[in-house]
Amino acid sequence: MWDSHDARDLVCNGMSKPPPKLANLSPEAQALFAAQTAELSELKQAFLGSSLDYAAAQKRLKDEMEAALAAERAAQARAIQNRDTMIADLRLQLHGARKHRFGSKSESSAQLALELILEELEIEQATEAEDASSDVEDTKPPRTPRKRKPFPKGLKRVVKTITPSDACTNCGGSFKVLGTDVMEELEYVPGHYIVNQIGRPRLACTCCEAVVQAEMPSRPIPKSFVGAALLAHILCCKYGYHLPLYRQSQMFANEGIDLSGSLMVGWVGKCTKLLERVSDAIRDHVFEAQAIFMDDTTVKLLQKGNGKGKNKTKTARLCVYARDETPWASGAPPAVWYQFSTSRGAEHPSQHLETYKGFAHADAYAGYNDAYRTGRVKEMACIAHVRREFFDLFESTKLPVAGEAVLRIKKLYDVETQARHHPAAERVALRQEYAKPIFDDLEVWLKEQLGKISSKTPLAKAIKYALARLPKARPYLDNGFLELDNNTAERAVRPVTLGRKNYLFMGSEAGGKSAAIAYTLIETAKMNKVNPEAWLAWVLERIQDHAAKRIAELLPWAYQDMIDAAERDAEAESAA
Repeated sequence: MWDSHDARDLVCNGMSKPPPKLANLSPEAQALFAAQTAELSELKQAFLGSSLDYAAAQKRLKDEMEAALAAERAAQARAIQNRDTMIADLRLQLHGARKHRFGSKSESSAQLALELILEELEIEQATEAEDASSDVEDTKPPRTPRKRKPFPKGLKRVVKTITPSDACTNCGGSFKVLGTDVMEELEYVPGHYIVNQIGRPRLACTCCEAVVQAEMPSRPIPKSFVGAALLAHILCCKYGYHLPLYRQSQMFANEGIDLSGSLMVGWVGKCTKLLERVSDAIRDHVFEAQAIFMDDTTVKLLQKGNGKGKNKTKTARLCVYARDETPWASGAPPAVWYQFSTSRGAEHPSQHLETYKGFAHADAYAGYNDAYRTGRVKEMACIAHVRREFFDLFESTKLPVAGEAVLRIKKLYDVETQARHHPAAERVALRQEYAKPIFDDLEVWLKEQLGKISSKTPLAKAIKYALARLPKARPYLDNGFLELDNNTAERAVRPVTLGRKNYLFMGSEAGGKSAAIAYTLIETAKMNKVNPEAWLAWVLERIQDHAAKRIAELLPWAYQDMIDAAERDAEAESAA
């Protein structure tokens, strides 16, 4: 006879013992069996329902993610299509401008703008293509190599031969030449162009018939025909001498060399991306200083889009952060770091200065206040800006008070002339003895003059500005590593102001970033009296194989130390 336990085991666990007919069970067992069966059925239904809900939720989530990704890809595709359409449209407009131009053949302003817009857009296009190349390299179908025009026969050929070794590494036997693979590389030598013919003989051992060949040396731009010196020349012409690429293309054409602007655009984008590590090392060097100089200047940024906003520009910024300790003979090399930002918002300098701790010479720009509030960055005001307010006022109105203020500030600069190139401690002693009385008296005198004039006059405005800035300039009296003004940053801004007269605008954020990297390298080299073109050529020859942790060995002062050591060795050898 079955009891209630047998019924529960049958329903829940599935007993092997065959159940008797329900009629033979007691009413209690029958009721229990029915209840357990109903409960099991409910559990099965609930489990099935939850499984279906989970599967439906997973499907909805997958569909939503796929839809979001598809929308993102579509937006990116539209943006790229718009840009490429703009490039094609600009090329068509330029073709028409060149074909249907009458009268003078000099550049019109409209044609110049079209050339520059096209150049900047193509730099962005080349940069994006370089970023995406690694992701799609394996999936792209093999591309038929484009045939380039041969280099002019009149160019000098320099034959270089690379051999792997003098003897076979397997058996020590000698080699015989089976053939030579020759690759031509266009290079620039100041004043003329040459073609390097780099031969790599295939050598066969005469003893064991082993075949060897030297490895191809690393190149700044893999699979290209451009040498490091030529790349350095193009970069310096564009960013050091502000010569747009399409004009450089015309100069190459005069030599019989076919180098299109779009080709050089790709080279510029890839070079600046490759050299970004060097720019970052310069930034680290700048922010190791006890005091830096910072400023910014406006540049025009091309606004993309179709319709009324097409080819219009907005105001962007190039921020400058400089280090120059030569006035107090610290021995640290000077350097300057540039950063591009799309606006003058406070978030940009705050981000740039997030790792810096020390004094910062700057103007009264409120965007730096967030960095000052951290306590890590201490403000050092610029007396040159204070003097400028009074000088401009005196030039226009000849007010005696303004002229007197200029003369009093000049006395502070006279002390700085005596203190220049002295150690920090000596500078502090000179300032405490001679500059502090002048500084204190200037502050008292300005307060007296403010009480004598109307508060709404231009003179009152200049005095109020001076009284607000003088307390923030006072730290220079007690610290020999500080300067009286921010002229170091002002000088670093000057190349950008000269350049924008030629290139007019940045074509994109990518173009602005490339420009910032190039300016960092070129202007830092100039500050150290290093030939930027020669140094960049030297860096580009080595950077592909150079360890990232030893990037400091490629900085301008390291290059100059190498040059100086070579000259000393040459002099010693000649003397011997």
